[in-house]
Amino acid sequence: MALLEEPIKGILSLKNYIDGEWNESSGKILDVVNPATMKVIARVPISTKDEVNTAVEAANEAFPEWRNTPPLARARCLFRLKELMEEHFEELSRIQTMEHGKTIDDSRGETRRGIENVEVATGIPSLMTGYNLEDISSGIDEYVIHQPIGLFGIIGPFNFPFMVPLWFAPYAVATGNCIIIKPSSEDPISQIKIAELAEEAGIPPGVWNIVNGGRDVVSGLINNPEINGVCFVGSTPVGRDVVYKGCGETGKRVIVQGGAKNFSLIMPDAILEKTITACMTSFYGNTGQRCLAAENLVVVGEGLNDQEYDSFYNKVVDNFIDAASKIRVGYGLDDSVQMGPLRDVEKKNKVIDFIEKGVQEGAKLILDGRDVKIVTNNPIDCFLNPTVFEDVTPDMTIANEEIFGPVANIIKARDFDEAIKMINNNRYGNSATIFTSSGRWAREFQYNVLCGNIGINVGIPAPMAFFPFGGMKDSFFGTLHGQGRDAIRFFTDTKVVIQRWF
Repeated sequence: MALLEEPIKGILSLKNYIDGEWNESSGKILDVVNPATMKVIARVPISTKDEVNTAVEAANEAFPEWRNTPPLARARCLFRLKELMEEHFEELSRIQTMEHGKTIDDSRGETRRGIENVEVATGIPSLMTGYNLEDISSGIDEYVIHQPIGLFGIIGPFNFPFMVPLWFAPYAVATGNCIIIKPSSEDPISQIKIAELAEEAGIPPGVWNIVNGGRDVVSGLINNPEINGVCFVGSTPVGRDVVYKGCGETGKRVIVQGGAKNFSLIMPDAILEKTITACMTSFYGNTGQRCLAAENLVVVGEGLNDQEYDSFYNKVVDNFIDAASKIRVGYGLDDSVQMGPLRDVEKKNKVIDFIEKGVQEGAKLILDGRDVKIVTNNPIDCFLNPTVFEDVTPDMTIANEEIFGPVANIIKARDFDEAIKMINNNRYGNSATIFTSSGRWAREFQYNVLCGNIGINVGIPAPMAFFPFGGMKDSFFGTLHGQGRDAIRFFTDTKVVIQRWF
């Protein structure tokens, strides 16, 4: 297939968007590199705390008027934003492929999911309504109303640079708050483009702000007393020890979506052909850099004797290896490519370290992705191919720690209870999936597994925008989640009014 046109020409000089103006930063400048071509496509500033404070001041000034804007008028801005995103759908998708490395198919899916969050937030006149009861006592009525709180910081991850900040931003703005987004400095271009469209959509100056940067921006958001809450998606150590702890110490609301180690169970009654297809997307989509990516494939022998189980296990492994070895790897703007590069060389090397650790601990490497073969004419600096281990045991490092790359670990479980115990003993609880034709096993699974997102014959249990994005144990810190009704509650405070007239 011919390469799709690259929307980024030359090298972009990125700026901060504060109070409706694009401002140069006084911080140092980093290169944004396309991991498939190793070419610099942008330069991004690492902003200072003073620049964070400037954005906070602008948002503070904008808040009273935006808070007083009728919800329907705020929704109209989001309707325009959605329309603009639809008009620029392909451009936005290709930008993600260039800055992150994911395939164009993955990018289009990310763009669609991001737009859906804006679409849901346009329903704010209904979503934000309270409730009331007359005559709670003689002549006395009681009301619950939801009001915006003020200013929120949103800290985005590198793996979904377009979509994840939209789990939060449209809901915050729709409910009458002002926001400061810190994109990942590794791939910030998508958020710059969204801010440009937000401005065109008529969202007033100071309501939607972008401050590029790193740790200083994060700590600036956490420690500024005018910031009322922070939303974060990223690694568990940073989320728990920096963001969650910092927001607790400063009295802020917080949503922290952390790391994951996701299990996928295959029961003997699973429809194998469809199961393997779903597994390929789950294990290798987005090059495994997805918090919902499966990493541990558990082949369950419930109800089988030893000979039957060996036959079933071998059939699963053979089909999995056959499918994984055929995945086309290369530059994601070639739309025949099924898997792109890792985001950068450092992340590739981290995955290689895990592969070597698995070999050292006795796992059998039956498909070695370090032997890189790609179908496009590009440097292989950030590329790995699909990797598969078998003879993996639950106590191994590769079975316990988040790899965040295209590595699958195949684990044996003689029965269903053993498989459930593996999942629940792991410190993460982001997602888990089961493939089965049995309603009984499906219900037992969803009832007993300690994970926030459950898939039944679904490889990637990604919640739609009108449902919250779940998470348990070390995968989530906070009370309310991103997206849907949880987001509405997070970005508003509940006021109870009891009134009587004489």
